[in-house]
Amino acid sequence: MSKSIRTPEADDFCDAILSLRSRDECYRFFQDVCTVNELASLSQRFAVARMLTAKKTYLEIAQKTGASTATISRVNRALVYGSDGYSMVLERIEGQDKD
Repeated sequence: MSKSIRTPEADDFCDAILSLRSRDECYRFFQDVCTVNELASLSQRFAVARMLTAKKTYLEIAQKTGASTATISRVNRALVYGSDGYSMVLERIEGQDKD
């Protein structure tokens, strides 16, 4: 049985993220919460998800992002079998880009 990510602490963390009002506030918060490497890893995974959604090949993604094939595979697995979090956010931000 997998451990649930839904805990009171995770709820508080989600609420903290939802309270952020600008990109600058996001940078300030995540600079305090994450190491540079952690934030780089999260950003890289998101870039990989965007490129996989755009039907880029693993080779193109690895060359552009520096992500390992293991990371690309992990993100692809989340896109195919996950909770649709990447897809939901990508659809929303793509919609904003068109406004």
